[in-house]
Amino acid sequence: MKQFLAVYTGSPEAMARWQALPGSEQQRRQAEGFAAWNAWILAHQSAIVQVGGPLGRTRRVSAAGVADVRNAMAAYTIVRADSHEAAAALFVNHPHFAILPGDGVEIMECLPIPTR
Repeated sequence: MKQFLAVYTGSPEAMARWQALPGSEQQRRQAEGFAAWNAWILAHQSAIVQVGGPLGRTRRVSAAGVADVRNAMAAYTIVRADSHEAAAALFVNHPHFAILPGDGVEIMECLPIPTR
């Protein structure tokens, strides 16, 4: 089986829509979303290599030095599946974007390190 990194993404627009909701609606959706996320973990536990978790602020290191940057990455999970399509199918209607303010999940294969 192959391994895939799933990166949960969020945009400023999605967060603005979330923050525009009344506090009681945010709390209701958050409770519903976390319960659904836990149910998703249980339903897919055989495919999950690492549950992962939220990601903090980003610091980029380059030849120019170190700088704070902003990107859309919000959290991650590592899963195993037979194919890229099968890995992506695990995240269809995921609570991250179906209930919570996330806007998607990007799935990429974790490739082996090339050898000579």
